[in-house]
Amino acid sequence: MTPGINVAKKNKIAHTIHEYTHDESASSYGLEASEKLGIPQGQVFKTLVVATDNKELVVSIIPVSSKLSMKLIAKAVGVKKAVMADKSDVERSTGYVLGGVSPLGQKKRLKTIIHSAALDYETIFVSAGRRGLEIELCPNDLAKLTSGKFAEICQ
Repeated sequence: MTPGINVAKKNKIAHTIHEYTHDESASSYGLEASEKLGIPQGQVFKTLVVATDNKELVVSIIPVSSKLSMKLIAKAVGVKKAVMADKSDVERSTGYVLGGVSPLGQKKRLKTIIHSAALDYETIFVSAGRRGLEIELCPNDLAKLTSGKFAEICQ
């Protein structure tokens, strides 16, 4: 059990856990999840953490096949500039290792923005907190659990 799964259970959110054997040589954890679970790439979302110009860390949740727009994520949180957060800051703040960062059950709750494409699906898949482990849940439940909001944040 991971902190992410525990959060979904504790809040009685409908979810399904999907596990697969992670390949250490995989170049993209999200694309690997899509391929191994037989799920369309647009339905699998990756968790990226950015640092804003006011030194705040922000979680962005986007389809694995998409690229995060730094301009759009900055605009979504009301700052001028955002850059990818430092690996050590991400791991320290979330409690997860890169490639297994779940938007759920993070050590410190961060502002969360979910790409609006998530609303195109009944359920989406996000990391459950470990490489090779995904949690499937309704996008609105993800927003509720993370206090997240939906916005266009991809290029």
